[in-house]
Amino acid sequence: MNTEPSHEPLLDENGDPIKSKTQLKQEAEDLKKIGGILVDLTPGQLNEIPLDDELIDAIALAQRINKKKDGFRRQLQLIGKLLRSRDIAEIESAINKLRAHHLKSNTHFHLLEELRDKIVDKGDSAIQELLNEHPQLDRQKLRQMQRQAVKQRETEKPPKAAREIFQYLKQNIEE
Repeated sequence: MNTEPSHEPLLDENGDPIKSKTQLKQEAEDLKKIGGILVDLTPGQLNEIPLDDELIDAIALAQRINKKKDGFRRQLQLIGKLLRSRDIAEIESAINKLRAHHLKSNTHFHLLEELRDKIVDKGDSAIQELLNEHPQLDRQKLRQMQRQAVKQRETEKPPKAAREIFQYLKQNIEE
């Protein structure tokens, strides 16, 4: 007689492994988090995600409820419950795609800020470096805005020219 415990998972009537109560709670919590992410999205972003009408209505209601109220928590639980009965792989994929685009946009934004600061601080040498990488830019316009930005900084005026440099770079350097 073999007295060693079996390490094979228990199976239900469909042949799927039986999940522990802890695993079920964790999965429910994960779906609630996905629901929270969906509630925080803008209507335009929600249109990019494959959702059925029932989920869209539940998300819209959650967005109208004050987040400090208990009803919001219950609505998130409802969204999690609705997600349980759906294939969420496409939803997760769409959310990840939105996040990747957002990260890319942020990275580009920070790059433009660094270029602007470099132009204002270093002047002609930074402008020349930038023109080597992006020959479509106008040297004269950049130099003029750089001199104006330095003058505004020295007289402690608002950095209007520095903002203009940023906007010029944003318009002419693609992501």
